[in-house]
Amino acid sequence: VGIDPETDIAVLQAAGSKLPIARLGGSEEPRVGDVVMAIGNPFGVGQTVTMGIVSATGRSVLGVTDFETYIQTDAAINLGNSGGALINAVGEVVGISTAMYTQSGGSLGIGFAIPVQLAKEVMTQIIQNGRVIRGWLGVSMQDLTPALAESLDIEFGEGILISGVLADGPGDRAGLSPGDLIVQIDRKPVTATRQMLQLIARKAPGTPLSLTIRRDGEELVQVALVGERHALTGD
Repeated sequence: VGIDPETDIAVLQAAGSKLPIARLGGSEEPRVGDVVMAIGNPFGVGQTVTMGIVSATGRSVLGVTDFETYIQTDAAINLGNSGGALINAVGEVVGISTAMYTQSGGSLGIGFAIPVQLAKEVMTQIIQNGRVIRGWLGVSMQDLTPALAESLDIEFGEGILISGVLADGPGDRAGLSPGDLIVQIDRKPVTATRQMLQLIARKAPGTPLSLTIRRDGEELVQVALVGERHALTGD
């Protein structure tokens, strides 16, 4: 039906009728310590189930895709598990196994799964629109570190530094400039680039976005009309 490279999720049309359907988890995210099982075909040996717990949530350290908010689990995930279900103790799908951290090619007990809530959002958009529609601001951003703040001679604090602005993009038309520090989006604090990227992506193109910025020691509020993000175009 369609693919979304930015989350590594595809929607397939299954043939046949009266197929058994896996029950998807609800709106609540798994909690650290919850028992989970990973279903897959590791190394081609055949259908296999491994068990563990949720080790962490909201992981975004792999750099595999632009939109990472993985469930981390110590249930063994090996080559062949990708795309398999991560289920909870009552049989609900809570994630889709997608990656593992390894130095040997085998499981080290650090596996990652795409949360089912994200998968459902992507699935719905692909079915309805043929693609995932995300918001876009047309700026390059980076986390502000003490060393970066010192090199730019600006006060260090929480916020996202704008390092570049695309000419005639939504950010440019809103008056944003390189060196601005974004501290709030729609009056909500932002502290990490990936957090801001996800907040912008959830905004429908054409909707207003309030940005609280610091510039030359002053705090300003700028309003941008969100554009549509296309794969591989950036933020």
